[in-house]
Amino acid sequence: GVFAHLELLEVRAYEAAVKQEEMEQQEEKLARLKARVQELRLQRDELRAKVEQQQKGQLGKEGAVLNPAQPSARAVLEWKMKSLKAMLQIFYLTGISGKLTKRGVCFCISTAYEGTYLDSYHLDLLTKPEVQIYRHSVPIFIPLRQIAKKYLQTDIRRFLSVLSDHLNAYVGRRYQADQLQEHFSGQIEGTLQRNSLCNLLVFNYNVSSESKTFPFKVRLLYGDPCCSLPTEVVISCTPDAPASLAETAAAHSDLFRRVALHKAFRSFSSAGECVD
Repeated sequence: GVFAHLELLEVRAYEAAVKQEEMEQQEEKLARLKARVQELRLQRDELRAKVEQQQKGQLGKEGAVLNPAQPSARAVLEWKMKSLKAMLQIFYLTGISGKLTKRGVCFCISTAYEGTYLDSYHLDLLTKPEVQIYRHSVPIFIPLRQIAKKYLQTDIRRFLSVLSDHLNAYVGRRYQADQLQEHFSGQIEGTLQRNSLCNLLVFNYNVSSESKTFPFKVRLLYGDPCCSLPTEVVISCTPDAPASLAETAAAHSDLFRRVALHKAFRSFSSAGECVD
């Protein structure tokens, strides 16, 4: 009981350090995004002021007032184009970039997990007569049709944001499973089982106690499709396992809910646990 409690404290200390580092990184990123958004807002206000000035008319070389209609139309068009480019630039800061095409807009959604760049997915949209998806590289198990039905016609920013959340969560879960297999295959008993969406993982690993080895069977369910951490963790052991392993299983279960899968296994080693 005492050793299990010490292990739990060490695991939580490691978890707190990891969480603090992640929070600092997120705060730095948020500060950069806010600064960029403010800069783009200033540019927008300047463009609006220029359009208003041109709409009031311009003086010709001989002092005559030129017809403001044509310059104003061009100015408004230029302002709209620059506004669209500014919007694309804001998206780029969040991992979404885009470019205008003859038919509409082509977006690229870049995904990453904890600072590691992973995959990019493309989305070609037609804008006339209405916004619709022309072609894409989004995996079939991502609910693209449902997301598009809910947001595409009314709020394209929300549509891209929700789709990006789904994709980033998926690649985050997949990345964790890949890291576990790559770096901790010696601790995993058998094969890690996962579905296409990587929202259900099942695997076994051994824990030693009292000079004996006991298997832990783990089932991780990711109920939130936009989350890369499990919402449900079930760890079971053989009936003949000592009672002290129940506390270890509870500590591991808590860690799996809070920390990336491969980092949880790394913390087991740093905490001095005997995981075979």
